[in-house]
Amino acid sequence: MQVAFIVDPLPQLQVGHDTSIALMEALQKRGHRIFCLGLADLYWDQGETWGSLEEIRLDLQADPWYEVKDRQLLPLSQMQAVWMRKDPPVDAAYLYATYLLDRLSPSRTLVLNHPAGIRSANEKLYALQFQEWIPRTRVSSNKRLLRQFVEQEGQAVLKPLGGKGGEGILRVNAGDPNLNSLIEMSTQFGRLPVMVQEYLPQAAAGDKRILLLEGEPLGAVNRIPGEGDFRGNVAAGGRVEKTKITEKERALCGALAPVLRQEKLYFVGIDVIGERLTEVNVTSPTMLRELCQLEGVDLADQVAQWLEKKVPVKG
Repeated sequence: MQVAFIVDPLPQLQVGHDTSIALMEALQKRGHRIFCLGLADLYWDQGETWGSLEEIRLDLQADPWYEVKDRQLLPLSQMQAVWMRKDPPVDAAYLYATYLLDRLSPSRTLVLNHPAGIRSANEKLYALQFQEWIPRTRVSSNKRLLRQFVEQEGQAVLKPLGGKGGEGILRVNAGDPNLNSLIEMSTQFGRLPVMVQEYLPQAAAGDKRILLLEGEPLGAVNRIPGEGDFRGNVAAGGRVEKTKITEKERALCGALAPVLRQEKLYFVGIDVIGERLTEVNVTSPTMLRELCQLEGVDLADQVAQWLEKKVPVKG
């Protein structure tokens, strides 16, 4: 197979942590060719979507961890799969890229996650359709409504709708004299809506990332907040530990599965605190590398085998 990954600049990816690298490595081990490009490398010409592609060879013991074998301008229809794994924000450039990817024929090239699915699945708001599984939640740009929610809860969590890795997430208290200012900063003075949720005290024991492949759980890791922080995100200083998926969490995965399959959101990471769904990550879900290490199982190879069977054209 020829597989193209749309990612952030390669020098920015962390070898020991990055899920995209783990997937590339697994595919390379199985004899497939790996190509990389960024959002700005996508373009439309001659009636189809093209890319300015770098074919790379991975050697994770070397520095840098990749060698660029070739640079080519190619129609993406020559790829068996195009994997969109660019980190948020899902801004205008990101959205325009998904429209170009929409033009690839599904009978020739598998695009994952599906561009329309990514557009429909804001990683904070997507969970709202699963009301019975989420914490008490309000979404608004109105300071009065947000403050009212915090006062009713006593303490709550403010979340920007477009961040990643715990960026901009605040734990707020009703009695904090800075509460109005924090709300103003989060909403950019009422210009942007934010999510406010009840604070779940189980967060102190960690937030669980469950990776799903075509709706089925691959496994989970528990992310423990770093000292002096309440966020478990590794990007925010958290650490990971081995964990199990509970029966209730499996029921949650079962509730999500048909919706994810329908929207062709094949590789997804959900965040769970106290068996409550807090986020659905569809752009570039992480923790595959950590999950493989903790479980002692090459789950990246399982994903690669799944992809071999899923692509419409074998090669």
